[in-house]
Amino acid sequence: MEKLLNDVKNQTKIAIRELIMAGKLKEGSTVIIGCSTSEVIGGIIGKNGSPQVAEAIFDTAYELLSKQKINLAAQCCEHLNRAIVIEEKAAKGIEKVCVVPQVHAGGSFATEAFKKMENPVVVEEISADAGLDIGGTLIGMHLKRVAVPVRLSVKNIGNALLLAAYTRPKFIGGIRARYE
Repeated sequence: MEKLLNDVKNQTKIAIRELIMAGKLKEGSTVIIGCSTSEVIGGIIGKNGSPQVAEAIFDTAYELLSKQKINLAAQCCEHLNRAIVIEEKAAKGIEKVCVVPQVHAGGSFATEAFKKMENPVVVEEISADAGLDIGGTLIGMHLKRVAVPVRLSVKNIGNALLLAAYTRPKFIGGIRARYE
């Protein structure tokens, strides 16, 4: 388990750094992370979550994003309708819901986020600037339009498939429109 946890920390570090660069994320941006710790350890999503894996991923991501003053949002599992754990200061203007994630109702990753964030709140939805989907957790509903897939050098976190995206403004104005 120690080797897996070290690998997971390193893979998470690389993924976060590459996502920040690819998305040109700035201070105040929000990164949504959906994480099946069951998939990370080689199981089936929702069947055998791992608080230790959740801690390794959360601590690594939170530290890196916090240094850049980028907000981390942790997606809960479907039992909590994929609600989001986020710092209260990043949830300005977003209606909060009354729930505390648990390992079997919210998932290990969201539970870890709620436990470790300075002043966590839970909201039903956000519009994040970028995201990591670790293990097929379907974060797309919480990304701004338009999502741009990112091909990271890291394809997995542990045994879980890793998908990443950042967002950009919609193109309006035909063939002469450009995004910079």
